[in-house]
Amino acid sequence: MCRWTVTQGAPVAWFSSFPCRRPPSLFLPLTSLLLLLLLPRATNVSLSSATVVGRHVRSSYKHLQGDVRRRKLFSYQKFFLRIGKDGNVNGTKREDDPYSILEIKSVDVGVVAIRGLSSNHYLAIKESGDLYGAREFGPDCRLIERIEENRYNTYASAEWRTKKNKCMFVGLNPRGKPLKGKKTRRKNTATHFLPMVVQPR
Repeated sequence: MCRWTVTQGAPVAWFSSFPCRRPPSLFLPLTSLLLLLLLPRATNVSLSSATVVGRHVRSSYKHLQGDVRRRKLFSYQKFFLRIGKDGNVNGTKREDDPYSILEIKSVDVGVVAIRGLSSNHYLAIKESGDLYGAREFGPDCRLIERIEENRYNTYASAEWRTKKNKCMFVGLNPRGKPLKGKKTRRKNTATHFLPMVVQPR
C-alpha cells in the first residue's frame, strides 16, 4: 500500500511517494483547475492587443501615424478633388490645377487630415454633412481613410454620423459637385478616390 504526503505551502500539491508508479486521481483535477484559472488571463491579453476595424487590425497601422503624403485624389467620376482658396470644395478635370495638390497626414490610427497645399485649407465635413475647406484643423477635419475592395480609397468623417448612425463620406457627383455627406454610402462609387502620387517639380 502506498503512503502519500502533501507538502505544505506549495501552490500545487506536491506528493512524495514510495514504490508507487502513478499519482492519485486528485492530481489531475488540481492540474485542470489551475489551467482553467490561467486561461482567461491569456485570452484577455490576446484580445486587448489589437482592435479589429473592418477587415484590418488597428495595431497594424501604428507605423503610419505621423506619415505625410503628397497626393491628388482622382475620383471614380474622373475628377480631381480640389480645395479652393476660398474654402470651396469641388472637382476639376484640369491635371495642372494647383488647388488639387493635397497633403495627406496621418493624425491617428486610420485617421488622416487632408490639406490643400495651395489654399492651406483642410478638407472637412460639417455635422450637417456639408463639405468645406477649414482654415484651421479641427474635429470636422478628422477623416477615416479606408482602402476598398476595388483599390480605391474612401474618406469618412471620424466625428459625425447620420441620425441612423451611418458614416458620412467625402464624395463628388458626375458633374464634380460635392455630395452631402448624409446621402453618401461606402458602396457608392461617387465616394471612391484613387490617391495619385504628385511628382516633385
